[in-house]
Amino acid sequence: MPHATPVLVTVAELRPGAVLLDVRWALGDPRGREHYLEGHIPGAVFVDLETDLAAPPSRAAGRHPLPSVQDLQDSARRWGIHNDSSVVVYDATGGLAAARAWWLLRWGGLGDVRILDGGLAAWLAAGRQPAQGYEQPAALGSVALTGGGMPIIEIDDAATWSRHGTLLDARAAERYRGEVEPVDRRAGHVPGAVNAPTTENIDSSGRFKSADLLADRFAGVVGPVAVYCGSGVTAAHEIAALAVAGIEAALYPGSWSQWSGDDARAVATGHETRSTDNA
Repeated sequence: MPHATPVLVTVAELRPGAVLLDVRWALGDPRGREHYLEGHIPGAVFVDLETDLAAPPSRAAGRHPLPSVQDLQDSARRWGIHNDSSVVVYDATGGLAAARAWWLLRWGGLGDVRILDGGLAAWLAAGRQPAQGYEQPAALGSVALTGGGMPIIEIDDAATWSRHGTLLDARAAERYRGEVEPVDRRAGHVPGAVNAPTTENIDSSGRFKSADLLADRFAGVVGPVAVYCGSGVTAAHEIAALAVAGIEAALYPGSWSQWSGDDARAVATGHETRSTDNA
């Protein structure tokens, strides 16, 4: 059954007054701001994932550590968000970046945050016209964030999670198996983790699969669920997909970039399964 708190919104369901956040980012593509300037949904404010949705990287904390609640609040106010705001986040990559903003704002304590299903492509496919140039909200917001709105686990939790629950690795299968590693220090995965690539949460149009299909996909997860990826970005998309399927999951923010940077942590390669796993 669908998650009690709606995760997605369609282009047809967009209503005037929502705060629109454009999170144009992709691994290896630093031109997010330029893409935004070239064309975005009218009224949308650009969000820089690297600086607005993450603290500075470090080997100890990973490539995209969580920002402090204060820093996130400062950014949210700059975007024009109030406590009672409805916020819609989108990108041009099937929600893989926008989900980070969705998760962070929910973690910060904001209740009404949704991902635009299909993102900018869905907007354009509906015959809507994009805007160019830079936009900013008419006035600063006043939201007060508290943190703790979404569950997280730390590196020591990840080490033992598979003993009592399911730890999902949301990266591509070849990175999970340790065959390639284009970004982080070591190849492989957290021992006990099961692979469930984030890209399989969406269909060929870049929209999330239906709640029923996602429920089928994750039917094999057992016990409490936690998710990681390379640096805690696309894992948020997996958490959103799990939420659509009615399953709550925690985020391991440091993800593989933190784990692989700690030489004392064991690394597994190849494929691991659970007897009840369908993911």
